[in-house]
Amino acid sequence: MKKLTIVFFFVLFFMNNFAQADLLPIEAFGKMPTTEQIKLSPDGKKVAFIRHIAGHSLIGITNIKTSKSKFITRTDNQKFKISWYVWANNNLLLIKADYPVKVRSLKYRESRLLKINADGNSPVTSVIIARRKERIPQIQTKIIDLLPDDADHILMALDLRKHNLPDVYKIDLNSQKEREIIYSAKPNIHNWMTDRQHRVRLGFGRDDTKIFYRLFDLQLEKWRNIWEYEIFDAPDISPLGFGLDPNQLYIRALHQGRYAIFKVNLATKDLVRELVYADKNYDIEGSLIYSRKTNDVVGVYHGEASDSKIYFEPSYATFQKALNKALPDAYNNISNMSANEKKYILYSSGKNSPGAYYFGDKETGEIMHLVEQYPMLHEQKLSGKRKVTYNARDGLEVEAYVTLPYANVKTKGAAIIIPHGGPMSRNYGGFDWFSEFFASRGYTVLEPNFRGSSGYGFDFEMQSIQQWGGAMQDDLQDGARWLADNYTIDRKRICILGGSYGGYAALMASAKQQETFRCAASFAGVSDLEYIVKKARKFTNYKVVKKQIGDDRDRLEQNSPINFARDIDIPVLLIHGDKDRVVDVSHSRRMYKELTDYKKKVEYIELENGNHYLEIEANRLKTLEAMERFLNKYLDTE
Repeated sequence: MKKLTIVFFFVLFFMNNFAQADLLPIEAFGKMPTTEQIKLSPDGKKVAFIRHIAGHSLIGITNIKTSKSKFITRTDNQKFKISWYVWANNNLLLIKADYPVKVRSLKYRESRLLKINADGNSPVTSVIIARRKERIPQIQTKIIDLLPDDADHILMALDLRKHNLPDVYKIDLNSQKEREIIYSAKPNIHNWMTDRQHRVRLGFGRDDTKIFYRLFDLQLEKWRNIWEYEIFDAPDISPLGFGLDPNQLYIRALHQGRYAIFKVNLATKDLVRELVYADKNYDIEGSLIYSRKTNDVVGVYHGEASDSKIYFEPSYATFQKALNKALPDAYNNISNMSANEKKYILYSSGKNSPGAYYFGDKETGEIMHLVEQYPMLHEQKLSGKRKVTYNARDGLEVEAYVTLPYANVKTKGAAIIIPHGGPMSRNYGGFDWFSEFFASRGYTVLEPNFRGSSGYGFDFEMQSIQQWGGAMQDDLQDGARWLADNYTIDRKRICILGGSYGGYAALMASAKQQETFRCAASFAGVSDLEYIVKKARKFTNYKVVKKQIGDDRDRLEQNSPINFARDIDIPVLLIHGDKDRVVDVSHSRRMYKELTDYKKKVEYIELENGNHYLEIEANRLKTLEAMERFLNKYLDTE
């Protein structure tokens, strides 16, 4: 790495200087990141990016040589949301667009694959238009292979002929109806994987609650079953991708209590495994890293600091060290590269930057600054997360993150417990606009990875199965008590708030743990477990949901906050999007009605066109404003 050159490229950023005594405005945290998903074209001559402006999301293209930029499409995030995009070739982008759909009483999300030329001189069109007698799939975005050596075609899995049984199609990108079936659908196969030679080699799917995988054996020249297991009953196996050798398949599977990366020899009858990488403390949850030059696996994503990429090839590890030296004390991640790997996009975040993109050129050794994601937070003294552990009442060690109040604001002496969603997910370190916002207001924040969280092995995660409202809930109360014992906060001024499952946990705390929590706020939270299971009958994952949450009606009732509205005597804030397709808005509407019927202290805010993920900027700001107002009212008083 020869030198570091800072250049303001295609998007200028600004920095606001605030007096030390002033609070940062809500917009500093609640506005959508200025720019996301910056990606190089395969030839490295153009850069695409998503820009958020005044509630709209736009896809732009910048010519690297001329530095000229052009926006080629946009959405107001109301009718549809841009989820991601990829370069299909040097001149064409493919975009995943998510649409909220309601058919009679059934609400769900539909995804479509759109295409647009990088010059922006043609309109956005759908990649797929159903022919006569073909059905319109709910999910139209399953790209199996981009076929980098064939600029005019991609491989996709589409259930155009029979619901939930996708064939593999070779799609002509120059036509909306020209396509041919490469592999016909097979019973219960819901997705497919190709090898590095672009041959369809692996099919995987589910039959009720049984997961299974079928492999096309190159030696036998036929399909054969290789793995199957009952979901939630046995450690799962997750194929990650093929190596350059078509008989090498990388998988994630259990090793000494944690998920690790193995290489499987498909040429052997008993599928011999070779351990590639393991971490004795954490599951390996990331995806494989491929070399665009050699087409082989060179590493895996893992961790949450500057070493979050584990490289198996020394040259890549050496280059990562050079980046870390050029941008010290930061998380530095090469998000994508040109086909020849000479040019790259770098994402970096650290103490003075919650997230910035750079353009790098290996030949010149230069790194050029592109854009700050949160310009109003650039060079501000962020708090950051501190990893801690505490013991639950049964002795189980729980890992968590503490975010302390900003040094330049008056500490409130109060705390917030934020359980994550899922519940089979987890919190990570690094910048988090949500926890940083509350820290900027003087609160101490604790985010526990309670039992049932992912990342800590199969047994730990499976403690969430049919345990909503049980020991997972106790872990949150234990975390609040531990925080009060170890930090300067008033144990009588602790609030719990969260989204999705975290919203459920906040509502359960308001019913069952009022001696610990002074108030509770729920965003898109579940209030009725029985309704969740009942609603799932209309979808293909009904038996999975029933197995995960349970079907004992008495137990579901006892663990549903809506049935305890009479007992709730602490203030409650409910926030929900009316277009939520994960947790239906009726959960909060009904909870609000029950609480108001019993004349409880409750406030309800319904977000217009809001989804499950606060992806509309106005709704994100409205949510932060409401939560700040709520906390000020109930935690600022002695």
